[in-house]
Amino acid sequence: MRKTGKSRRVQEAASLGADLMLAPLVVMMRLPLMAVEARSGEPWSAETAMAVSEKTVAMAEGALAAQMSFLQSASRFWPEVLSGRTPSLFNGVAAERSISAALKPAGRAVRANFRRLSTKG
Repeated sequence: MRKTGKSRRVQEAASLGADLMLAPLVVMMRLPLMAVEARSGEPWSAETAMAVSEKTVAMAEGALAAQMSFLQSASRFWPEVLSGRTPSLFNGVAAERSISAALKPAGRAVRANFRRLSTKG
């Protein structure tokens, strides 16, 4: 049986939500590492530098993914109008897709951070 578009979107949203809910745990695991670094007076460790660069990359990827999602919705505008459907730019579907696309890189980064930090303990 093939999944419908709506149930697939719900499943993707639930998966993304689960990934983003790991963020407080990642912060709790990272705080002791940051406290040790702050007390040592040394420059950032490789772990901290990687964490900062991962978040920068995830932010850039998310911004690009959101823009590409809106561009795809704009390219579907006239086909949707001519087929008698409400354009996704008007009914909120485009915004929903864009937000989801923007958050996916952040979810992947949080999940990767959680895996990496949970193996260090």
